Amino acid sequence: MTGSVDLRGGDWLDDNRANWDERVPIHVASDFYDQDPLRAGGSVLDPIARAGVDRLFPDGLAGVRILHLQCHFGSDTLSLANLGASVVGLDFSRAAVEEARRMAAEIGLDGRARFVEANVYDARQELPDPGSFDLVFTTWGTIGWLPDVAEWARIVAWFLKPGGRLYFADGHPAAYVFDGEGGAGGMPTFQYPYVNADPDVIDDPSDYADADAKLVNDRTWEWVHPLDEIMGALRAAGLTIDDFVEHYEVPWQIFPIAVPKGDGMFGWPAERWLPLSYELVASAPTEGPADSADS
Repeated sequence: MTGSVDLRGGDWLDDNRANWDERVPIHVASDFYDQDPLRAGGSVLDPIARAGVDRLFPDGLAGVRILHLQCHFGSDTLSLANLGASVVGLDFSRAAVEEARRMAAEIGLDGRARFVEANVYDARQELPDPGSFDLVFTTWGTIGWLPDVAEWARIVAWFLKPGGRLYFADGHPAAYVFDGEGGAGGMPTFQYPYVNADPDVIDDPSDYADADAKLVNDRTWEWVHPLDEIMGALRAAGLTIDDFVEHYEVPWQIFPIAVPKGDGMFGWPAERWLPLSYELVASAPTEGPADSADS
């Protein structure tokens, strides 16, 4: 659902990039993004993503080639490298990519983890490596910043080798119809439509990783993509949906009423009122790249 949005430039991209550039030093300094497990040779993958990767590769990640789209400053990318994979991380924030490269060098992973600065819609031009990845990995707060999920799906398919797979986890679009302030009893209230071709342009100086942070570049452009749009885009790009699971937890406090559930996860305090997240796995055909078109 793009409307007249230019996928490779414009206010939406400039505002979002400035916002995420400013977040990088805040996140690096925060307890939310604890890097010590990486320095110890471990992983900071959330429980949902770690279990999903383990299911896909029960024998481990040694020899597995992964493309991590919208990788922020590379904590999950480096986690996958610590688990044995060869990983390319891509993000549109120069500050994030510079920090990812610095951290990779610090912990001795710069030979197995490479980082590329690019808008995801320019990925094919900046990383001309079609059909070569065993896994495209992208999780938590990614496609909500993208106006066109169909083009995103085509890009995913373009990079997958025959039989390669996409692992995707994100907040559930059904949860994003609510605001986070809470109405009577603290329950979130309806705020946004489930289907809307137009972006939500939001001025919000707060940051999810640091309650005391006040962003100067506080304007963001965000899109909610319904489940049928996402799955339809992946199928149209030639991929097969192999698995789909809804979850009632997310790795951040999505609403004020959400409570810690352990391992950095948050969920409803009692009943499972509605899903808060989901994960899916999609696979490329075994005979060749799912979608080789370049747009």
